[in-house]
Amino acid sequence: MAFKDFLLLFSVCFVWGLNIVITRWVVFDAAVPPIFFAAIRFLGVALLLIPFLRPIPEDIKTLFLISFFIGAGHFALLFIGLANSNASAASIVSQLSVPFSTLMSMAFLGEKIRWRRGIGILLAFAGVLLIAVDPEGFTISFGLLYIAGAAFIGSIGGILMKRMKPVSALQMQVWIGLFSFAPLFIVSALLEQGQWSTYTAGGWQVWTATVFAVIGVSIFGHGAFYHLIKKYDISLLSPLTLMTPIWGVVLSIILLKDAVTTQLILGSIISLSGVLVIALRPNKSLPEAGMGKKLGSGGS
Repeated sequence: MAFKDFLLLFSVCFVWGLNIVITRWVVFDAAVPPIFFAAIRFLGVALLLIPFLRPIPEDIKTLFLISFFIGAGHFALLFIGLANSNASAASIVSQLSVPFSTLMSMAFLGEKIRWRRGIGILLAFAGVLLIAVDPEGFTISFGLLYIAGAAFIGSIGGILMKRMKPVSALQMQVWIGLFSFAPLFIVSALLEQGQWSTYTAGGWQVWTATVFAVIGVSIFGHGAFYHLIKKYDISLLSPLTLMTPIWGVVLSIILLKDAVTTQLILGSIISLSGVLVIALRPNKSLPEAGMGKKLGSGGS
């Protein structure tokens, strides 16, 4: 890989990792309702990328379903999870999209796995369990369950993407945004309170976070990553995207003062080792499995 392209990938992973931290701050510290913030993000994406709506994709029904699984549904669960868990732990648990995608390719695309990827899947889940379970009370983190759920439904969206005719990266983004923001606003109106007042009370920090999520993550992050996908083999890019959760953990500790515990360190090492094993082994039916849902949603 050319050094300039590595720097680009490094920047994309940094942006995605930072976004986990910023979103955690918005939905927890600034107390912006998480479903409402997800709706605002998708509305921004839809508005900025309107020129990419045409030509209208042929399989619009499948695209609508994809929009739920890697759009509205995925981000609603992800943001609720971030409102109820540390960003550092969430950065690791979100990597369950990788083993989930591999399992989905087995169930629906006939992919066969050998013992190395099987061990990788077990390690990924074992590490997450170590992070999520409180050994004293044997309770599981409420927020991290939502993060795991987001990873699961995102992997379903990846299977659906595999079954429809390819569309450009930005066209996929704009249609997901268009199909996602209205349902999220409706669900937010039913389940959340004080959305606009809390959002506006956040001032320039929350507005800047919104711009970062829309332009920095969805447009720059996704566009740059898709550019790299066209130049390099996925087997090369997949292991390098593990910089994303590492950045998420590091930035969470620096910016949000997340606690560094032995449980978090061991769980992260075990889980990311499993993800790395999966990423290094080729998936013939769903090559994108090594990167979870990144191709669809532009990272976190």
